[in-house]
Amino acid sequence: MDVVNERDAEWFRGMYERHYPDVVRYGLRRLGGTAAAEELAQEVFLVAWRRRWEVPARTLPWLYGVGRRLLANHWRAARAAPHPLELTDAPVADRHDGVARLVDVRAALARLPEDDQEILRLVGWEQLSVGEAAVVLGCGTTAARVRLHRARRRLTEQLHERPATAAPARMGGTA
Repeated sequence: MDVVNERDAEWFRGMYERHYPDVVRYGLRRLGGTAAAEELAQEVFLVAWRRRWEVPARTLPWLYGVGRRLLANHWRAARAAPHPLELTDAPVADRHDGVARLVDVRAALARLPEDDQEILRLVGWEQLSVGEAAVVLGCGTTAARVRLHRARRRLTEQLHERPATAAPARMGGTA
């Protein structure tokens, strides 16, 4: 009965103010656009309000878990008409090495299975601990550690397996 009395509008308002920017950033990293990320955040907090008696004390990992499930539902529905992310596998070399490396990492990440991408994003981008990521993923901490280790290994492999740019073929004879 104590939790029921604590989960009023004031409790929700405080949680919303603390974590809304985090949930929007979570959406931005997965959806790209501000409007879509804000819409995701609104859906996450709508679920949080409706299920407020189920929200644990550490609310942020739980909110990320809700966001993950909402995105999974959205992506399942969108498979009939997918919108592919167009990142080249071999970025054009330029003087901005940092940008090229970022493009390489994002392209390698995009080639990984969705489960690998999610654990890497949760720990790397959202800065969750492995235990908190486990809550989001709905698995144990040990399983999350194994998933993270394997995902990091596969990401490293993808980065080393970058497609090489083909050298121009030489024509026989002299000019």
